[in-house]
Amino acid sequence: MNKFLLAVHVLAAIVAVGPVTVAASMFPPSARKALAEPGDAQALSTVRVLHRICRLYATVGVAVPVFGFATAKNMGVLGDTWLIVSIALTALAAVVLAALVLPRQTALMEGVEGMRGKEGMAEYIEQGVGAGAEGAANAGASRVGPRDTARLAMFTGLFNLLWATVTILMIVRPGSTTGA
Repeated sequence: MNKFLLAVHVLAAIVAVGPVTVAASMFPPSARKALAEPGDAQALSTVRVLHRICRLYATVGVAVPVFGFATAKNMGVLGDTWLIVSIALTALAAVVLAALVLPRQTALMEGVEGMRGKEGMAEYIEQGVGAGAEGAANAGASRVGPRDTARLAMFTGLFNLLWATVTILMIVRPGSTTGA
């Protein structure tokens, strides 16, 4: 049973978390392109698809910790330090994704959609809503800019770094007595 649970846990991580990390990393440069070329339907379509991938696979990604907990319980390692740290980092990655990455993607996507057909783009694209107190996380933000894509890239990088750290901890399992 351990092998089955572990296999499902690893497959869920590859199938669910992998696409989120890739799509989330591709989103900021794609949003910058869509901002620079507001009439480009393909750029807007790319931004929409990347955001949809992130939302969908983030939801599917819930299976990763579910099967992870089942595997850890069967292996008797729920109290091991490496696993507790991995759980904490996974929770932090989920918070970064849900609170910082996805809302900013939504705001940028809506801002890009709102730019289509506007005249005077130079006046429309200012410092970006991220420069104000409200931030780019406000859904329906009407003005977005390169600063917002840079901030999103930073949060996406943090999300990816957290997942990379969790992956390393899962492989190395420092202090584990289960034969890593």
